[in-house]
Amino acid sequence: MKPALAWIPRGIVLGLIVFAVFGPLANLALWAFAEQWYYPHKLPVTYGLRFWNQVFKPRGDALESLWTSVVIAVSTVVACLAISVPAGYALARLKLPARTLIMLAFLLPQAFPSLAVYINIARLFYGLGLNGTIAGVVLVHTVHGLVFGVWISTAAFAAVDRDLELAARSIGASAFRSFMTVTLPLAAPGIMASAVFVFLESLDEFTGTYFVGVPDVTTLPLLMFTASIAGNYQIAAITALVLLVPSILFMLVVERFLKADVMAKVGA
Repeated sequence: MKPALAWIPRGIVLGLIVFAVFGPLANLALWAFAEQWYYPHKLPVTYGLRFWNQVFKPRGDALESLWTSVVIAVSTVVACLAISVPAGYALARLKLPARTLIMLAFLLPQAFPSLAVYINIARLFYGLGLNGTIAGVVLVHTVHGLVFGVWISTAAFAAVDRDLELAARSIGASAFRSFMTVTLPLAAPGIMASAVFVFLESLDEFTGTYFVGVPDVTTLPLLMFTASIAGNYQIAAITALVLLVPSILFMLVVERFLKADVMAKVGA
C-alpha cells in the first residue's frame, strides 16, 4: 500500500470508533432539542426548548426526581464508605486468612443476574416494610456499590508506604493518630475516587430502584424509563443528558485522583 493511502484503514477505524461513541450522544442531543421530528425527515423539523421548560418547570417531576436521586446517591456513598474504609484498611494491612475469598465475596452481587436477585430482594423487603422507601433503595445500592468502595479503598491503603506509619509510631503517635494523620490523608485520593464511582453507580441504577422503590420512590433513571415507554422521547433524552453531566464531571475527578500506582495494588 502506498504511503499516501496508508492512513485510510486507520481513518476508517477511528471514524467508526468516534461514531460508536458520539453517535448515540448526538442522537440524544437532537431529540432533546427537537420539537417536531417524524418520518420521512432525517433530522428534526423544528427545534426549541419547549420540552426543557416542561421538564424543569417548578412543579415538574424532573426536579423532584433529581433531588431524590442525589439524596439516595449521597446516602449510598456514606453507607459504603462507613463499611469500605475500615474493610479496605483491614484487607490492605492485616494478614487475614481468607483475604482473597473476602475480596471475591464483594464481587458476588455483580456475578448473578440482577433481575432474579432484585425480585427476591423485593419480596424480602416487602416483609420488612422497606419496599417503596428511600432506605430500602439505599440498601440495594450500597450492596452494589461496595464492590467499588472495598476494592478501590483496599488498593488505596495498600499504596501507602508502611514506613510512613512506622515513622509516626516511632515518634510517639498512637495507632489511631498515625492512621488519621498519615495513612488516611495519603489514601484519601483513592477513597475519593471510590466515592465517585459509588455515587455514579447509584445515580444511574435502575433495576434495583425499580423493584424496590416503585411506586413511591422515583429517580431520574425511572423517570427516563417511564418517558421512553410512553413515547416521550424528548423528555427521555433530556433526562439522559442531565444524568450524563455528573458522570462526565466526576470521571474527570477520578482520572485526576486515581493514579496507575493505586490501581496496580488492586488484588495485590
